[in-house]
Parts: sequence; C-alpha cells; structure tokens
Amino acid sequence: MWVGTIEFALLLGDVHTLKEKRAFVRPLVSDLRRTFEVSVAETDDQDLYRRASIGVAVVAGDNSHVIAVLDKLERFVAGRPEVDLLATHRSFFNTED
Repeated sequence: MWVGTIEFALLLGDVHTLKEKRAFVRPLVSDLRRTFEVSVAETDDQDLYRRASIGVAVVAGDNSHVIAVLDKLERFVAGRPEVDLLATHRSFFNTED
C-alpha cells in the first residue's frame, strides 16, 4: 500500500478577515474532497488571513496511481483563480518500508 501526501502553501486574493478566508478555504477543501475522493484539511496558518496551508492524503495500491492523483490535485489548485500557489511539498510512504 502506498500513501502520498501533498501540502499546498497558498496566498489568498482580496481577503481582509479570517471570515473572508473561510469563504475561500472551505469551498476549496470541499471541492478537493468531492472531486478526487481524498482526505483534505487546512493544516497551518489558521491565524493568518491571507495565507493558507492545505494538506491532502491519497492511498492506493501502487505508487504510479498516487503520483497521478497528486499531479491532478496540483493542477487543480494551481488553476484556481482566487488563490496563488506559492509552494508544494510531497511525501510518499510504503507500508513495506
């Protein structure tokens, strides 16, 4: 079994309060969860209104499928006009390690 994770560092657009931030982050998290059937959570920067960190985990039987899903996730987030993708970080784990 392979587990892949990706963390997105995001800069939000015209956001001035934490309430406005939630209006950007919640739909993004929901869209990722619904579209790709993955585990998603806001993982860091909860107290900064223009920054967000979103973590995603994927589980599959082979590493090539995990890589393909992570690539699709990255393209999906990078294509969102309301956020700027600052950085990504990927990690892979194999249960046989």
